[in-house]
Amino acid sequence: MDDVAKIGSLQSGVPGLDDVLGGGLPELSFIVLAGGPGTGKTTLAHQIMFGLATPDMPALYVSIVGEPPIKMLRFQQQYSFFDTSKVGGGNGVTYLHLGDVLLEHGLEDVLARIIAEVESSNPKLVIVDSFRSAIRKAEDPGEMAIQSFVQRLALHLTSWEATTFLIGEFERGEAESNPLFTVADGVIWLAQETSRNSIVRKVEIRKMRGRAQIPGLHTMKMSKQGVRIYPRLPNPEPSKRAVDSSERRKTGIDGLDDLIGGGIPSGYSVMIVGPSGSGKTILSTQFILEGIERGEPGVIAVFEKRPEEYLTTAPNGDQLNRFINAGMLRMLYLRPLDLSVDETMEAIAEAVDALGAKRVVIDSLSGFELALAPSFREDFRESAYRMVGALAGLGVTIVMTAEIVESYTELRLSPHEISFLTDGIIVQRYIEMAGSLRKMMFVAKMRGLNHRPDMKLYDIQDGGIVLGDGLTEYEGLLVGTARRIKRSSDD
Repeated sequence: MDDVAKIGSLQSGVPGLDDVLGGGLPELSFIVLAGGPGTGKTTLAHQIMFGLATPDMPALYVSIVGEPPIKMLRFQQQYSFFDTSKVGGGNGVTYLHLGDVLLEHGLEDVLARIIAEVESSNPKLVIVDSFRSAIRKAEDPGEMAIQSFVQRLALHLTSWEATTFLIGEFERGEAESNPLFTVADGVIWLAQETSRNSIVRKVEIRKMRGRAQIPGLHTMKMSKQGVRIYPRLPNPEPSKRAVDSSERRKTGIDGLDDLIGGGIPSGYSVMIVGPSGSGKTILSTQFILEGIERGEPGVIAVFEKRPEEYLTTAPNGDQLNRFINAGMLRMLYLRPLDLSVDETMEAIAEAVDALGAKRVVIDSLSGFELALAPSFREDFRESAYRMVGALAGLGVTIVMTAEIVESYTELRLSPHEISFLTDGIIVQRYIEMAGSLRKMMFVAKMRGLNHRPDMKLYDIQDGGIVLGDGLTEYEGLLVGTARRIKRSSDD
């Protein structure tokens, strides 16, 4: 057994795919690339091929039924991964069309032609597109004939040390009964979901021998650059969170740090909740600015306003802009169509890593929910939970804002009942006091800390939020109407 060579890995060149596969494509494997029409199978196969093909590692692309090579090339040339210099002439990529052979002679002659070409050019990567269409065009070969064809093709190509992809249009239920999936070393399944006016592409590694692939459905996006896959965030493991309650991150608001007990513990996640106009964004930007003043770079992810609008309307916009230019602050605008939580997390994580950020602001969770594709929005609580856990794993301190509709008959601490996913909650509320509308703030939750329960007035001034007096002399604050407590003459 010590003499048996280990199977190596091929780096696919598709962003995110190697991570999902658990390190790359296994060499000498026989992989089925399956999915419905229009899911991106041919484009993904081409991107893998052009990423791997060289004169020393030639690739053979066999089209049996469907688009002839000339038409397929016209479409594939729109992607940036397509390299015309690699096509033909022994430069890495060879195309072979066998549609006429199938129609005139059947599957056996198709197999013979593929074998002859492999023996002639000795490719290290072979792609057969579309195998399923070839089976349908053949004259009822029967299950045993199909299995025999697949096994002989796989055996021959493996003996020639080729990694092989069979592309086919299959329904999800067919994976349980089709002999092709039993023979294959790996199955990569592509799908697209339509929800309202949104289309979301997903990829799943149904099978990959010898690889500890990431389970679940992973978001897949297609653009001029080709396919990009965003690995699904795992559920967070509390034991791996980088929390240090002895190190505090000052908020930059006098009095608020006293309520918390010296500042927000490093690695904590805190949600600022309140109605529209209560100053949630202002508090979060003060948190970021205070960190930068202390040498702690920050990242702000915005979903509702573009960065230029955000900087124009923020009280400290000029200061924020100065820190952006100084490389101490990065602002991300995450509002593309059909956003996914995994895509969002990747963008934030890249910014944190590039900047060495210690603080992250997400403004806001309400905007984040609206930016998600409808299919992801249905699982918003799970999405937010995984994102917060992944961010905490980066060792940053997180402040998020969330808008709640003011209610004076109940105390709501978060929208969508997501208050459980953060370590702390700071609540902002409107109250009526002496015929005037005032703002009140208090710390409702700070996990593991003995925070003070005081309710305090605050004002929004040119420099930001200024905390005022405590409201120990009043009652009825949570129902919106502050009444001075009547005390007896003996008090």
